[in-house]
Amino acid sequence: MSTTPSSPATGPAADTPGFRPVIVGSDIGVYALARAFHERYGVRTTVVAFAEPGPIAHSSIIDVVLSGSEPEQIVETLRELAATQVGAGSTDRLVALTNMDWAVRTLVHHRAELEGAGYVVPFADVALIDRISDKAEFAAACAELGIPTPATVIQDFAGADDAGWQPAPVAFDFPVIAKPASSADYHGVTFPGKKKIFEIATPAELDRLMISLREAGFRGRFLVQEMIPGDDTQMRSVTAYADSSGRVTLRASAHVLLEERTPATRGNPSAMIVERIDPILDAAQRLLEHTGWRGFANFDVKLDPRDGVFKFFEQNPRIGRNNYYVTAGGQNVAEVLVDDVVRGVRREPVTADREVLYAVVPHRLLRSYVLDPALRARVVGLMRAHRTVHPLRYKADASPRRRLYVLTALVNHWRKYRQHYPLDELRRVHATNTPDGAPGRVSA
Repeated sequence: MSTTPSSPATGPAADTPGFRPVIVGSDIGVYALARAFHERYGVRTTVVAFAEPGPIAHSSIIDVVLSGSEPEQIVETLRELAATQVGAGSTDRLVALTNMDWAVRTLVHHRAELEGAGYVVPFADVALIDRISDKAEFAAACAELGIPTPATVIQDFAGADDAGWQPAPVAFDFPVIAKPASSADYHGVTFPGKKKIFEIATPAELDRLMISLREAGFRGRFLVQEMIPGDDTQMRSVTAYADSSGRVTLRASAHVLLEERTPATRGNPSAMIVERIDPILDAAQRLLEHTGWRGFANFDVKLDPRDGVFKFFEQNPRIGRNNYYVTAGGQNVAEVLVDDVVRGVRREPVTADREVLYAVVPHRLLRSYVLDPALRARVVGLMRAHRTVHPLRYKADASPRRRLYVLTALVNHWRKYRQHYPLDELRRVHATNTPDGAPGRVSA
């Protein structure tokens, strides 16, 4: 039913790869990374998890170690793992990874301690991560390079304890998008109706959100952005890797077809076509090399149908939940990392350009949610050609319990989309915001 694009294992034998991936987290992106390592090198991955949910449960390519979720507990678990490796006489390099923003900060804040224990920590420095992960600072960096972003008002809650504090006025039209500038600042905040991203229809609704944030003790910055029209098919994803010298050696982009809609996962793509889109690949590379980035980064971009310009939303300091589209597109993400931080190989830059349909939703559901006839024909063509991939469907890790989990997850998507994004809502969005088909560009 699906392809499994991968490179054959080369170099060290599969049982002596010379390194061991250790990944903090347990979502579908963690499994995708472990799969990439296993496909390329035959190596097992140790996953430091806070529970054992479906994506990594019952896997034959993963060793799960349970840990508390506090930063100090995670670091202690990592230190114990390293000590166990040394005690067993292993000389493997330990490569510490994660796919969660707050866990990235845990690793980089404790970089010296972890490196002393034997880990490679392949992330940018903490000051740069804090700067670029803040969506307001990211927009400022884009402005330096002439990379377009949506019109934005920054609501700063630092002074929200003052009696006279008021949010800044919003001059552009409603509806608008509201979201935290830094997901790390927002991680521990709790209030009724909390979401990852808010779609705000009226000024009164925005006022209520500002009050909820203030009363919940949020003291970071919240962004209010113009809502760029168009459905999910106007979104694009970019993933890149900058090596230890600051050169971007891996680039990949994809045309998003459908996004997740549950409050906790809102905005994560659930289906994409790997597609080389040079304007946004070039812009992302310029930004990474301009800021001196190191390691993986993932960007959210949207094509504005009003002017045909690609607009950058944010940069994530990690590879991204749907990273397997890069490996499926012909460039294994584990290989570029290992060559850089384990083997010290200076690679020639590559771009993933194998056209593949990446989908974690049922194909029948996806066909229903892609309304543009030309794009739907392209999707159906890839399905018929069996050029499709699901990150959890891995032939080398296909026990009955894993196959049952994947099947159950696929079926559950029908319920989720009926509840959170019914087809009538999609048709309304599509009818009122159909783009004119102008080719996208990074700047006007």
